[in-house]
Amino acid sequence: MNEKLAKTYFGILGIATFISGIVDLIVTFGGGNFSYGILQIPNDGFRGGWGGLVVLSAGFFYLSGIKKISQIRQFAKVAAGSILIWVMAGTDVFGMICSSIPGPEDGPWFNTLGGFLGTYAPPYPPAIFLLPFSFAVIYYVGKYFRTANK
Repeated sequence: MNEKLAKTYFGILGIATFISGIVDLIVTFGGGNFSYGILQIPNDGFRGGWGGLVVLSAGFFYLSGIKKISQIRQFAKVAAGSILIWVMAGTDVFGMICSSIPGPEDGPWFNTLGGFLGTYAPPYPPAIFLLPFSFAVIYYVGKYFRTANK
């Protein structure tokens, strides 16, 4: 494992994740929605409150795991941080899918094609933006097992 590259990558990802969790909690406790461009931070109790704590924990796992990332116990913290991001982004995607199927209250039961596709348009919550960057842990897990078997 290229330790310096992994430390830098997951350190930057950890900082971004930690800040996203803090902002989630601030917006939730503030009581208002925050939307800027394609980023939207909801203020509801589940996604904003608990979701903010989960994303904050993921950032903490990333940052605490980069100290000696070549050790499996430290790398497991990084992997746990990625799994937490996957859980939050998965619930966000599942929420988008579930809200895209039913039609409007005064219309038909099922959504039209335009309404269905419109629910997938921006803005998105922070976990969706962190999701593709968290997949790098899969590469390092595979690399670890390839070198451990030699």
